[in-house]
Amino acid sequence: MKKKFALENLDCAHCAAKMEEGIRKLPAVESASVNFLSQKMVIDAAEGTDWDALMTEIVKVCRKIEPDCRIIL
Repeated sequence: MKKKFALENLDCAHCAAKMEEGIRKLPAVESASVNFLSQKMVIDAAEGTDWDALMTEIVKVCRKIEPDCRIIL
């Protein structure tokens, strides 16, 4: 199942790439795309995924790399 999210305060394309890489390593994630120019993130996760738990992990990954970045749910 794919979900799209808006991002705020993503300041650097390199950080976007690192966030994307970190999110892809999460167990339920099938694919992830973080676009610096459009400030958007697309996550594709396995069917039956607990999105609340997954988003908690995604936020942790993103905050480690870009502490001021906010994911608009």
